[in-house]
Amino acid sequence: PAGRVSTSLNIAPGETKASDKVVQAFADKPEEDPEFDALVKSNFPGAINNRDLATRVVELLEEKGFSPSNTLLATSLCADELARVLEDEFVTIYGNNFNLGGLSGFPFAGNTGWGAMSAHVPDDGFCLTIHGPHVGITQDGQIGKVERSGIALVDNCCGSAIAASNYLKGITDGSANINTGIQLFSDFQQGAVQELILPFGKRLNDADNRMKELPYALYDSQDILVRDIINGGKGGIKAGLALLSGIQINTGPDTLDYFHPLR
Repeated sequence: PAGRVSTSLNIAPGETKASDKVVQAFADKPEEDPEFDALVKSNFPGAINNRDLATRVVELLEEKGFSPSNTLLATSLCADELARVLEDEFVTIYGNNFNLGGLSGFPFAGNTGWGAMSAHVPDDGFCLTIHGPHVGITQDGQIGKVERSGIALVDNCCGSAIAASNYLKGITDGSANINTGIQLFSDFQQGAVQELILPFGKRLNDADNRMKELPYALYDSQDILVRDIINGGKGGIKAGLALLSGIQINTGPDTLDYFHPLR
């Protein structure tokens, strides 16, 4: 609007700062459980809880001019509802989200999706892109499983990643059935995940804990794709792009989720 004035942080008068919105995003979330925090960090060194992650990210981006009114959030996270936890926390802070991701967090929207997203970035504004696979951890430290709200069964997490890992294990140990169904259109995302993890067969077989290594193998595959997509379309970004990528670590409903930043 005419006469609008911005501060040095590009925050319009009357706008709630992103740092204040962090408080809103976590107002109803549980406090950190020191014992569980130590358990998560012993399994995933470098991980931090989502509250601390959001606080650090927002403080850094505010210094660079990112604000809720001039920033578009874009995510490439798994379709699993547990992946929405991190996404919803950042939506509370920055507003609308452009979804680039699919199963296991791969950027299935591709170059076309990135181009469309870039066109939606506010004039003279920024994009914050968050991507990565996810993995569950239970209260007793079992990796690849998670307690879900309203479900008595301790469930797989990430189901797509584990299915792809089992497919790969069948190839490397010689037990896989030969079939032509990998590229069925009705399940093409899972077929793609299975193909994209193929180069990591030996790495996963040699791992001390296959479920712990699995999200990192997936991340390395995704990172190549995401960087290729960004490099091909970064000209469409206006004032600037911030990239946060790593491993989402999902926990039960009574504890904070975690994130291991890798880029």
